[in-house]
Amino acid sequence: MTMTKNPELVKLITELNKKYGAETVVLGSDITQHGGRITTGSLAVDVALGGGWPTNQWHEIIGEASHGKTAIALKTIAANQAKNPEFTTVWIAAEEWVPSYAEFCGVDVSRVFVVATNVMEEAYDTAIKIVESKTVDCIVIDSLPALVPSTENEKEMEESTVGRGALLTNKFFRKVGKASKRSLTEAERPFIGIMINQWRSKIGAGMYADPRTTPGGLGKDYAFFTRMEVRRSEWIEAGKGEDKQRVGQALKIRMIKNKSAAPQQVAVVDFYFADGGLCAKGEFDFAKEIMAVGSAYGVITRGGAYYTYGDRRWMGKDAMIASIREEIDLKEALERDVLSSVKASSKHVNEE
Repeated sequence: MTMTKNPELVKLITELNKKYGAETVVLGSDITQHGGRITTGSLAVDVALGGGWPTNQWHEIIGEASHGKTAIALKTIAANQAKNPEFTTVWIAAEEWVPSYAEFCGVDVSRVFVVATNVMEEAYDTAIKIVESKTVDCIVIDSLPALVPSTENEKEMEESTVGRGALLTNKFFRKVGKASKRSLTEAERPFIGIMINQWRSKIGAGMYADPRTTPGGLGKDYAFFTRMEVRRSEWIEAGKGEDKQRVGQALKIRMIKNKSAAPQQVAVVDFYFADGGLCAKGEFDFAKEIMAVGSAYGVITRGGAYYTYGDRRWMGKDAMIASIREEIDLKEALERDVLSSVKASSKHVNEE
């Protein structure tokens, strides 16, 4: 560790590290753990986040009912299970855990531990202990509005318990913050925490104010590293005439808050929930995403009707998308180049 030549500062740093523990004060040049990224399973969403979910942080997925919130969480798990055979998840099921839907999204349910409780104190205590243990890669709380403080369970229906949930939620984030920290200089198992939440209507919102809010109080909004809104954009249909049916939905995903990348980025992804479309059910349309994001970042270039990547050229967008669907090597190479471009772009922005 390269130290300052100021003897008084050296002495002070030594005392602080001795009193409060090693790595209380660390030189920026000695920090090796920069908190990597974990994929969401969607290249477009990864790019909007700045390269994927930032690790060792808590993230919020917000949306209306049946707009794809749980699907995003499950696809995150499935994608990382496919990459890492040791990837382990704890799912705190305040709402019912549905194994068949998890499997539909590609999740190996034998690698997911489910905690079935809707008691807020139990859910939060469990989450803190799991994060402290450094033995899992992902923890999901589904969902915050379904958690009930024990005092509310014990009271009669007519008795008021206003504010108790918000107090407990803010206390949880104050306590889990310490548990979430990892060594700055040594490699330790990273994790991501995901909390699923829902929009509610504000009481007494003015004409020009946002009429929406989320359960859990305002304090939690500052604790989340990223906040993601998921909204169904349009239905995806297949077939014609009387045979036409809905096979998927386009999801518009907006980053309400992001502490490690440009704010308010938007991703649009197609998610299929039935056969008959361009992709298998339970999948994102990865080829369409790669084409759109690759073009936006200059990895794929266009000249007239032709699209070029490296030394290959296709006539028309559909022809290139078809190749991306069929060729795994092409898909993986494009993903790598796009994410490299995102990292280079983020570094340039930070340096400025």
